[in-house]
Amino acid sequence: MMAMTSTSDSDRVFPARMTPTDLFALFDRWGIAHSTVTHPPLFTVEQGREWHPKIPGLHCKNLFLRDDKGRYWLALLPADKRADLNRLRHRVGAPRFSFGRAEALLAMMGLTPGSVTPFGLVHDTARHITVIVDCEIVATESVNFHPLHNAASTTLRSADLLLFLRELGYTPLVVDCGGSNEERAQDENISRSAAGAPGREAG
Repeated sequence: MMAMTSTSDSDRVFPARMTPTDLFALFDRWGIAHSTVTHPPLFTVEQGREWHPKIPGLHCKNLFLRDDKGRYWLALLPADKRADLNRLRHRVGAPRFSFGRAEALLAMMGLTPGSVTPFGLVHDTARHITVIVDCEIVATESVNFHPLHNAASTTLRSADLLLFLRELGYTPLVVDCGGSNEERAQDENISRSAAGAPGREAG
C-alpha cells in the first residue's frame, strides 16, 4: 500500500473484520464528518426508494464486477443510474465485465450481496480491487452508502469519500458509468428504426 502523508501507520492498521463502530472511529481519526440513519434491511435500490427523501444526499449503488482476465472492480454510481457495462469496460480499458460471485465478495470485502459498499474496501488488504467512481458522484455535495451492513445508510461528503479511498491506497477511476445522452439517443433511434422495419429486404 502506498505511503500516506496525512495519517500515521497506526491509523492504517485495521481489524480483520471491521464493525460499523470501527468504521466510524476510522472516519473520526481521518477527519471525515459522517451521519448515519438506521432503517430496515434494504437489499435493492427499489426497496430503499421510500427512504431516499428521508436521508439527504445522493443515494448510490455499488457493482462488484469481475473481468474476463479475473480482475475485480467496484463501480460506484447513483442509485437511479443505469450502468452500461459494455461502454464502461471500454472507458476503463477492461475486458468484458460480469458480476462477481458472492464468495469472492465475502472473501475480498467481508460483505454479502445486498450490503455492498465502498467502505468494505478496508478488508481488501491486498488491493486487488480497482475502484470506479461515476462522475455524478464526484460532482455532488454528499453521498450515501451502507456502513458494512444494509440496515443503515451513512452520509458523508463526496470529497471525503475520495479522501477515504485515497487513504486506503486506491486511485479511483472517475468516468461516466452509463451511456452519454448522445449514445442513449443513438441507441433509441436504432431501436425505433429496427422496430419500424422488421424483415425489410434490400431494394
